[in-house]
Amino acid sequence: MKKLLILGLWAAASAACAQSDYDKSKATEVYTPVPKAVDTTGPVPSDAVILFDGGNLVSWEAVKGGPAPWKLVDGALEATKGTGDIRTKQSFCDVQLHVEWMTPAVPAQNAPTGQARNNSGVFLQERYEVQVLDSYQAGTYVNGQAGSVYKQSVPLVNASRPPQTWQTYDIIYKAPKFDSAGQVSEKARVTVLHNGVVVQNGFEIAGPTAWIGHPLYEKHDCAPIKLQDHGDAVRFRNIWVRPL
Repeated sequence: MKKLLILGLWAAASAACAQSDYDKSKATEVYTPVPKAVDTTGPVPSDAVILFDGGNLVSWEAVKGGPAPWKLVDGALEATKGTGDIRTKQSFCDVQLHVEWMTPAVPAQNAPTGQARNNSGVFLQERYEVQVLDSYQAGTYVNGQAGSVYKQSVPLVNASRPPQTWQTYDIIYKAPKFDSAGQVSEKARVTVLHNGVVVQNGFEIAGPTAWIGHPLYEKHDCAPIKLQDHGDAVRFRNIWVRPL
């Protein structure tokens, strides 16, 4: 009888302890707000803004003003030498951006080298450049190769594919913040996956891209995404963005 009593007390104590642990676990459970469902069964997430799907350039304009003057070639958007940069009509702050790009063939003779090797760029908020370049078995200054934050951050690895091969950038970008005096209070940050490989991992951007000198932040609001005309026939396709 005594043994049964002890077992009963032990069982009751165990149940009470289990109930107590359950109550404690409830204190750290969150049920609202419920995350919005996003359909990912298609080629583009259901909540994405499609910027270019091969059909037209209605989402783009020339930085100089007027309609975007780049070519449509085989379902791709091709930078047209001398026409200037293009940008989205819509402005963005924090984003997830997907861009596919391809550089043209390199001549067998007198092949361009360095920054002349089929150059372009993806500019976040029109200011912060992720470099586009043929960096497949080709040299240049390493903070200017494909996957770099131009002249600021060397990519962790060179994930470049050969010319005439489609490549992908998946970019997670957090816009800078400014205080009431116009000074930067939180610098921009960027993570870049090049062909599925992380090449920038939460890099803190020093300021707007500068070809000469050091970058300096100036207060700005949300701004367009820009693609660069660097004089080379670089192509882009399947461009979409998710505001975060």
